[in-house]
Amino acid sequence: MTSQLTAAQPAPVQAGRARKGARRSRAGKLPARERWIRRAPLLPGLIFLIIVTQLPFVATLVISFSRWNALSPSHKGWAGFGNYRKVFSDPTLRASVLFTIVMTATVVLVSLLLGLVIAVLLDRAFFGRGIVRTLMIAPFLIVPVAAALLFKHGIYNPSYGLLNGTLNAIWKLFGAHAPQPDWLTAHPKIMLEAELIWQWTPFMMLILLAGLQSRDREVVEAAYVDGASPWQAFRFITLPHMRKYLELGGLLGTIYIVQNFDSVFTITSGGLGTANLPYSIYQTFYSAHDYGLASAQGVVVVVGSLIIATFALRVVSSLFREEVGR
Repeated sequence: MTSQLTAAQPAPVQAGRARKGARRSRAGKLPARERWIRRAPLLPGLIFLIIVTQLPFVATLVISFSRWNALSPSHKGWAGFGNYRKVFSDPTLRASVLFTIVMTATVVLVSLLLGLVIAVLLDRAFFGRGIVRTLMIAPFLIVPVAAALLFKHGIYNPSYGLLNGTLNAIWKLFGAHAPQPDWLTAHPKIMLEAELIWQWTPFMMLILLAGLQSRDREVVEAAYVDGASPWQAFRFITLPHMRKYLELGGLLGTIYIVQNFDSVFTITSGGLGTANLPYSIYQTFYSAHDYGLASAQGVVVVVGSLIIATFALRVVSSLFREEVGR
């Protein structure tokens, strides 16, 4: 029965398992000293990685269970899970966690949708496509603080910003006087999310464009020959093929956007309900000097990022397995 199942498996799968088994058998025959000699060149990098990343995280984890406020040094002591309970029970901190989730989900979903539309358009051949692709990537290459300053002063400013200037020019065509609203005061969350969407759409577009260019065009052409419409070919052939790339773009974007600090600090300074969790950590540490609570907030962000990164690594590994299978 086992031999029948093995024979029924595809040849690439059997060959891959045979190579893996051969590598394991060779590794098992090597003496322990030789195995350690082979691993020795990696030890300096591993030790450096542990010192730079893991030891500070362990220290942060220990501090997160402590009651440590620089403004009240006499009350320093063990807090247990008190800091973590405060993270999820304090109304201000709970609001920052909720806004972090809403902002991240909004930016990722809208950026994915716009990136997919732009990727589909750029996947077609037309004159100057290389120049257009370069221009579309430009927003992602701008320093985040510079992009935030550009939107805050160059676009959102009520007096000389591009947004009010454009609306004023349109109203003048109809012989009316345009209002000059203060966009950051009236819609702070939407304006902050719009800046992040502008910045992250090119990133999504690059990933999705790579996915579009990896599809089998002969299958799409065969669908057209069989009478499928462009929408049917996109829905039943292109979109299923793009699923892994959509997941990868969404997961990678979530990892970075959930930790965003530059835009919140530069555009709104956390005011009007736009303080996300990273900005709340900054306020707790540098303004309130509550090191224990700030450490607990940081651990929450790290754990959330690790959970998302785990899914991202699974998606990436599945993409690699698909490419090797071809």
